[in-house]
Amino acid sequence: MADTHFGFETVPEEEKARKVAGVFTSVASKYDIMNDLMSVGLHRLWKRFAVSVSGVRKGQRVLDVAGGSADLSRLFLKEVGETGQVVLTDINNAMLRVGRDRLIDEGIVTPTTQCDAENLPFPDNYFDCVSIAFGLRNVTHKDAALREMYRVIKPGGRVIVLEFSRVARPLEKAYDLYSFKVLPRLGELIASDADSYRYLAESIRMHPGQDELKKMMEDAGLERVEYFNLTGGVVAVHRGYKL
Repeated sequence: MADTHFGFETVPEEEKARKVAGVFTSVASKYDIMNDLMSVGLHRLWKRFAVSVSGVRKGQRVLDVAGGSADLSRLFLKEVGETGQVVLTDINNAMLRVGRDRLIDEGIVTPTTQCDAENLPFPDNYFDCVSIAFGLRNVTHKDAALREMYRVIKPGGRVIVLEFSRVARPLEKAYDLYSFKVLPRLGELIASDADSYRYLAESIRMHPGQDELKKMMEDAGLERVEYFNLTGGVVAVHRGYKL
């Protein structure tokens, strides 16, 4: 049985999915509030930037993997218009219900599917764009998920990965202090769950850095892969094409 990382903890691969599910089931109801607090609202700008570099146009199909509370889906729906389609997916039912209900409350109906990023239930060469925002670091086999994203995009399509990354060196000490002291305290106060936000900080440190993720995307078959650092490298947007 192979092992993997759950934050700084080493666990059997089979156990990671269960632990990640527990984290997001626990925080689902407070997920959006915590995102605003943790990032001082910057996550909204990061997501808009990710959508802007996707190049999505009217009438195109978009797959939002690990879409959770549907922030990206809402933005993509504006881009594709009535003739396009956005499919919202997440492996976690609690998170998916948050996103689905939010869209319904806004009068928006779009396909919603609970599925695993490592085994997407969609045909080859189907989507113009696949996005995953703040979800890839929670996937057990990131290489398998990237290959699946490559499989389901059309030739000329692109994969967009928005994820926490490696901060610029001058920011490291302040970022560590914030991540390991402030975040768990916020999680305790707002979501009554310090452990989940401690995992968040740890999972960021275990996630591949900018160049390593670029190489992983290339190994999955994507070409012309590039990345854009945002907020001093706190997050990065990676973009790759299927040519």
